[in-house]
Amino acid sequence: MKQLPEAKVHPTQQSAQPVSAVNEELSLIAIQSKYLIKDTTQLKVFLYVDAYKGKKPIKVEDFTKIYNLNYVIYSDYGTRDRLGYGNVKLDSSNVTRVGDKIVISYEIKSPNKEYGVLLSEISQTGTLKKVLNDLTLRFKKHTVSEQYGVYTSASSQPLQRHYVNINEPVTLKNLTQSSEDLHVFYYSHDFEPAGSPMNIAPKNVSKSLEVDSTFTIRSNETIRFGKEGLYNIFSDTTRSEGLGILVVNERFPKLTRPNLLLEPLLYVSTNNEVNEIKKAEDYKKALDKYWLTLMNGNAPLAQQSIRSFYGRVEEANQLFTTYKEGWKTDKGMIYIVLGPPDKVQRSKDREVWTYDQRGNAQNVNFTFNRKNNQFVDDHYELVRYAEYQPIWYPVVEAWRNGSIR
Repeated sequence: MKQLPEAKVHPTQQSAQPVSAVNEELSLIAIQSKYLIKDTTQLKVFLYVDAYKGKKPIKVEDFTKIYNLNYVIYSDYGTRDRLGYGNVKLDSSNVTRVGDKIVISYEIKSPNKEYGVLLSEISQTGTLKKVLNDLTLRFKKHTVSEQYGVYTSASSQPLQRHYVNINEPVTLKNLTQSSEDLHVFYYSHDFEPAGSPMNIAPKNVSKSLEVDSTFTIRSNETIRFGKEGLYNIFSDTTRSEGLGILVVNERFPKLTRPNLLLEPLLYVSTNNEVNEIKKAEDYKKALDKYWLTLMNGNAPLAQQSIRSFYGRVEEANQLFTTYKEGWKTDKGMIYIVLGPPDKVQRSKDREVWTYDQRGNAQNVNFTFNRKNNQFVDDHYELVRYAEYQPIWYPVVEAWRNGSIR
């Protein structure tokens, strides 16, 4: 699976961090990260690493022998003001495997600061190869999302992602393993997909979300969410920021239902084309006809385009799902149409994705600003410009004629 490329300044936090550490035998493809607050003096960091030996995920015992980990805490992006640093000895006590990922956990002391940036570096012994991950830390502001992790029955480490599958058994735990009541607000709302990157019209005032139901759960006890939708969890209902969990169908991040396959086509289709498919009695046949028509009857090319397009959709769901599916986010839209950026630059509340060449332009930048959100702390919105038009439409046309593989 493609990942975002390595950032020249700081790679993307909380989504798979693009890195290119390619070796015929060993490769680190991406790092994701999160942290949980233990108490006022320390917190625990989790690094989720896609590490391979050849084409197979590397074994834990091999990983601990080959790689080293050290970290530095800076006061902010772009500064050299260090708040702390250290080396982490990697062994079976802090390195585990969860699915295809290596998960590393380590504790750090909290400096007497409100905020910091943690830079973790994984290096390969005996070489100059290394990968970096940056993670924003809030030492003083303890929300439920920083105190509680979501655990599955198959993992001793918290999930990094914001979604769980319907009826999947999960447990909410803090690092002290204490048990307490947690308040859950359920929303069945279906959030809208991202708008065009060229749409600079002012946004309509956001409508307030109606809570469909509320209930209480206990931390440290296994639960199953039986309805798809958004669940926001609080330990204290006076707080405005919760722990948002998107409950999705059992096939997610893949899209397999015909009605769901239709939705992302809005990024590369006309309104008339989408509406025609919606009118069809058989969505599956209408979707097949849509792609076959675009490819002038070339069935192999249509099949290849379908695999490429929905492969991007699946990746966007894995990388960018927040309080809504990843393909619906601004980042997901750009990623699906344009692919992984060639460079990512980060600051405290901003990401800039650079594409060396897309459409009829070179060095194209897309800026995403972090926006406060009651469900998640990594919601970003694209800064839109009408000038994207000569970049965007040629790439969309390439999707429509089968030029993108």
